[in-house]
Parts: sequence; C-alpha cells; structure tokens
Amino acid sequence: MLILDYPYVSEFLKNTAAELQIPVLKNEMAAGIDTEKKLRLLEEAEFIEFIKGKGEYAIYSSSENSIGWISENLGFTGLPEKIEFFKNKIKFRKLLERIYPDFYFQGIEFDKLDEIRTEEIKKPFIIKPATGFFSLGVYKVSTDEEWDAVLERIKIEVEEIRGRYPVQVLDTGKFIIEENIEGEEFAVDAYFNSEGKPVVLNILKHIFSSENDVSDRVYFTSKSVMETYRETVEDLLKEIGNLARLRSFPLHLEFRIGSDRRIQPIEVNPMRFAGWCTTDIAYFAYGINTYRYFLEQLEPDWDNILEGGDERKFCLVILNKTPDIDSKSVKDFNYERLLSDFEKPLELRKADHEKYGLFGYLFTETKDSSWKEIERILKSDLKEYISFKETTPTILTPEGRELFRPQ
Repeated sequence: MLILDYPYVSEFLKNTAAELQIPVLKNEMAAGIDTEKKLRLLEEAEFIEFIKGKGEYAIYSSSENSIGWISENLGFTGLPEKIEFFKNKIKFRKLLERIYPDFYFQGIEFDKLDEIRTEEIKKPFIIKPATGFFSLGVYKVSTDEEWDAVLERIKIEVEEIRGRYPVQVLDTGKFIIEENIEGEEFAVDAYFNSEGKPVVLNILKHIFSSENDVSDRVYFTSKSVMETYRETVEDLLKEIGNLARLRSFPLHLEFRIGSDRRIQPIEVNPMRFAGWCTTDIAYFAYGINTYRYFLEQLEPDWDNILEGGDERKFCLVILNKTPDIDSKSVKDFNYERLLSDFEKPLELRKADHEKYGLFGYLFTETKDSSWKEIERILKSDLKEYISFKETTPTILTPEGRELFRPQ
C-alpha cells in the first residue's frame, strides 16, 4: 500500500503505482496525480479498513509528511511507535544504548542553546534538530572558538526553515548534541520483510568537500560499494531490527565506518527510502525498482546483478543552497549550463528553492576518468549557475551579515 505526499513524487513512482495497481491513499497529492493508467485510489476510511482486513500489510510512504496522518489513523498497526523510535534522534540513541553503551549524546531545547558550555563537551561534536530532515540545521563544532559563529548560523537557519516541513518531519524546537562519528559515511535503502529479515536494496557512499562539511551534496553507488559493504550493513540491520522488532518496514539508514571497521549508525529515516524519491537511483544503477521490491517482498540477486559489472559510479547530486545565499535574492538558476558540465546526466529534477531551500537533484553516470566533474560540483557554491535580482542586497556572511550587493 502507498501513501504519496508532498513535497515530491517522481514520475517513476507514479508510474509504478499505476502499473502495479497498488492501493494508494486518496489525499491531496494523490488526487492531483495524472498517469496514463489511473491510480487505484482509496478514500481514507477505505484505506484504513483495507489494512485492518488484510492482516499482513506493507505500507510505503513517499514522504515523512504523512507521519502525522499515520499517527492519527494507523495506531492499531504499531507503526507510530516504531516511527517515533527513529524520527526522534534522542529516542533512537536510547534504543541503541544496548549495542553502543559508550556513545555520548544529550538533548537540549532550542531556546537554551545560548546556555551551552562547549568547554564541557568533548569535541568535535555534532549538533542538529532532534527531529530532522536532510542536513537542515546540522553543524559540526571542532573548537570552543567556533561555537559563537555556529550558534548564530543555527539561529539564522532555524528562522528560514521553520514551517517548511511538518513538525513530525523537522522540529527545530529541540536539538541533540552527540559525539562526532568518524569514518566514511554511507546511506542505505532497505526493508524488513514479513519475517523480520533485512533486505538491502542499495548502498550510497556520501562524500564531502572537507573535514567540516556536513552537507548533502553528492552520493554515489557502484559495484565496489555494494560488494564491500552489503554484508556489514545486513549485520547492523539485524541488530536494529531485533531491538525495534521490525516487520514489513522500509527505511533509509545512514551510518559511518571507521578505520577500525567499526560501524556506527547516524540515523534511520522510517517508512521511506532516500528522500524526494532519490531512491530511484537504484533503478539507473542496478535495474532495481525499490518500491516494487518492498511492496512485493522481492530480494535482489546481488551476485547476478553485480557479475561482470564495471566501475561506473551512479551519482546523486543535490543542488542545495549554501547558507550565505538568501533565496529571495535569486532570480534564476541555469539548469542548461549545469547539465552541460556533466558527461552523462541521466535525469534532472527541479525544485522550488524559495520553498524548499534547494534547486533540485541530478542523477549522473560518471566514469573514473570523468570524476573531476563530481569533485568540482562537490566544492561548488552553485553561484556560477545563479543569477541574482538586481535590487536585492542579500548575499550574507555565515553569521548573517550582508556581504555584497549583486549587480
């Protein structure tokens, strides 16, 4: 069963829902979707009764915006409690204390951030909303001297993003401070089947422009990534699944692996795969329709899928706006120029930067010989693609001060 919700549903997911005639909750988003073959829409009461009568069910939500509806209407399924385990990062850390007893974290109200005594906290540490989405409001603090500037940036960003998403998705009222997790970072789309077995559908490596970078600019997947990390990920998912007693449950896991090969979860996003339907990269890379695999309880034959594969990398480029750019100052974004800077762009998805703080997403197929195109976009502030309004003097410093007036 599917719940399709704002901010975005890809054409790939729309067509999958229509072709497979998967029951879809009739909400504002779903009712407005136009496909060649009509969606199998169910009114709210019918959708709820269908779940009750089915006994076993598999529900996928395209967006965490639907978490509020699930909490209000599907309490009998046990899903709201499981969702809360993961959406609330403080509860998530408490859940993991059995397997990571020495991991440091603390929760703190946004209004009390001024009272933090950073000299009493081991550094580097990460501070982020206790209920968050993407890397919104996420900062790394390496020294006491950095704290004042970071705090000012948090306040500016909170003011900008407050109200952009429902509080069940992004709540800037409470933050979590936790020790920094060292190592290479990865993201995983996976699900637990009806018997509680974890099934890995894709693994993405998250790369950064610098040691202090915590943004979501570039992820990629490849044969090497899948072969190297799949078994390790499955072992971690088994532990998480046992702790939370997960069955028929899709999720998006983020974790890091240190130089000692120890794996440490960062967070788990429940009821969905990679946000804004970027999980579709698995189809470009491996021919895997992650929605169908979950809803029909299918398992990839990874040995066969990866056999004979080369080292092409399939990249997800997130066109996120840097904090020093005021969305209201932006006149236009040159998508054509962006596409011309990549050897093999696969699909471009545009987004309303004023509403969501990003210009969209780009999928690419990139050979090792062309990797410089990824290194360049990784470090770019995207200003080479942006034209600014002549009358808006709102290019800001990280502390929120006016830097210059665009001409």
